[in-house]
Amino acid sequence: MTQTSTASALALNGGTPVASPSVPFMAPKLHRQDIDAAIAVLESGMLRAAKNCEELEKQFAAKSDAKFGLTCANGTCALQLAYEALLQPGDEVIVPAWTYIATASMLAARGCKLVFCDSLEDTMQVDPADIEKRITPNTKALAVTHLYGMPVDIDAVEAIAKKHNLKVIYDCAQSHLATYNGTGIGAFGDACTYSFYATKNLGTGEGGLVTTNDETTAYDMGLFRSHGETEKYLHERVGYNYRMNDITGAIGLSRLQRLEEETAARRAVADKYDALFADIDAVEAPTRTKGGDSAWHLYSLKLNLDKVSCTRDDFIKALIAEGVPSAVHYPKSLTDQPAFKAHITDHPPVARRLATRVFSIPMHHELTDAQIQQVAEAVAKVADAYGR
Repeated sequence: MTQTSTASALALNGGTPVASPSVPFMAPKLHRQDIDAAIAVLESGMLRAAKNCEELEKQFAAKSDAKFGLTCANGTCALQLAYEALLQPGDEVIVPAWTYIATASMLAARGCKLVFCDSLEDTMQVDPADIEKRITPNTKALAVTHLYGMPVDIDAVEAIAKKHNLKVIYDCAQSHLATYNGTGIGAFGDACTYSFYATKNLGTGEGGLVTTNDETTAYDMGLFRSHGETEKYLHERVGYNYRMNDITGAIGLSRLQRLEEETAARRAVADKYDALFADIDAVEAPTRTKGGDSAWHLYSLKLNLDKVSCTRDDFIKALIAEGVPSAVHYPKSLTDQPAFKAHITDHPPVARRLATRVFSIPMHHELTDAQIQQVAEAVAKVADAYGR
């Protein structure tokens, strides 16, 4: 794609924006059947976790190639349930420095020792080689994120875990229905956690789900989810109230019926983006993990800072003015977050570089070809205006 532009032509400086109205960044709205499903629960009066949550557990687990699924209040609770069942306070756990904070903060809440590892610059997924370097005799587990919807190199992670007898918890908050070598990501690891936050591919407002393939782990997580209760008013252990309600379950179950179709649409958008961005030197399209089929929760470009005369933040300000909303996922490596100062031994360098380069552009199942073209034209226009 060729685009001739100067800084004066940018909408930021008074020029005509590429897209007016702006291209929608996401498409979180409910369909009529989702609303009707919620209304049916309200009319029934059975608001607590019931048949809708149970059916969502079964269907989501099956679509993810997992044996057991448990709904819960949100994705952070899903992480807590997995960590509570599989880890002990004091356990040393390797976790990416490049991920959303909850992956690591719930390890800290469990009382684990965090060891931050780096990611790969191309895929932005965790770097298995750096994981290997950071393993010590005290390492008990790996907490790994399938970031932006893209699976990590699962073969490499599982091989490391097997070699060192480590547990693996996958944070799949952004990766509903992603696959690896043709298999759902729920088939791997000791547990997989999901978020149903409003902006997620399957969004219910709040909500979460955790899957596992081990019956004992499923039993333990079920106890922790509901006050450690084995029968009414008999509590085998201390637990929490992390249950989902059936209104949320009904919305999730309804949206799940469309999720495969919507995921396929996201994948088609990603393919079109890849082709359009191939000729823009200022940006790099996300590299795909070999064998991985992303759910494309986000489509995150990397700005080649040596090709432009602006910062990433200046670049996205110009994009927003062109009618292309953009966001940064994420502005800091976790080792630069004050919350983890007690856990920091070093700053993985790729994670720090990504924090200055990455920006996300509109990605959802309702994007039209015209909107996709507008996004690419805006990126090319801004890149040309700021080109060195």
